[in-house]
Amino acid sequence: MFVTKVSFGLLAMLMVFSAEGKVKHIFIYTHIHQFANYACNFFILTIITCIRFFPRSNERDYITIESRSGCYSYVGRQGYSQTVSLARNGCLYHSTVQHELLHALGFNHEQTRSDRDNHIQVIWENISDDMKYNFNKINTLNQGTPYDYSSVMQYERYAFSKNGRPTMIPIPNNNAALGTSTEMSQNDIIRINRLYQCCECSITHIHLCAPHSRTHTILTMKYNIHITFVGRLLNI
Repeated sequence: MFVTKVSFGLLAMLMVFSAEGKVKHIFIYTHIHQFANYACNFFILTIITCIRFFPRSNERDYITIESRSGCYSYVGRQGYSQTVSLARNGCLYHSTVQHELLHALGFNHEQTRSDRDNHIQVIWENISDDMKYNFNKINTLNQGTPYDYSSVMQYERYAFSKNGRPTMIPIPNNNAALGTSTEMSQNDIIRINRLYQCCECSITHIHLCAPHSRTHTILTMKYNIHITFVGRLLNI
């Protein structure tokens, strides 16, 4: 059984993935703005993949979503308590939430693909020294999909630049948009569904989330949500 527990300030979202992929419920106590952001992104995942979230009781392995310093996540299941950081100031964009959730589900950055040198040029001298690890090539879970400039896992061309110059350039067309996606791409969705052996639905893009604004009013509310599904989760 793969189990997740999510907490975020006043947020207390509990999530469980069983071996059969069945979801029982999500319980959330949070600021309304945070709730709307997370609920929308989780709801999108329930529509276009077989990933679901429901409550932990005393299971060993789980994740916590917290407002720490910055936006980050371990890649894949680590065991025991596992933190996904989504700071209230700077991380509550739909693309960022999806990016970190995909890390937790086992996906690495697009620019780390073993075939990336056929698609981008990494300009190492422009990258901050303490961030170069984000550009190291590794064996990634490509699931038979092509390199995708529009993947939510693709950094933009100035990511972690130390001098204001590009850290990546698309090739052969260096004018191609790079890392500008505001949501999961079709290839992101296909990869999730193939890795977790979901049925590959015809729905490839969902536009339900309103654009995030940095300026918002904070309210406190309490919600109960009950969702069910059948699918399968692989041990990643």
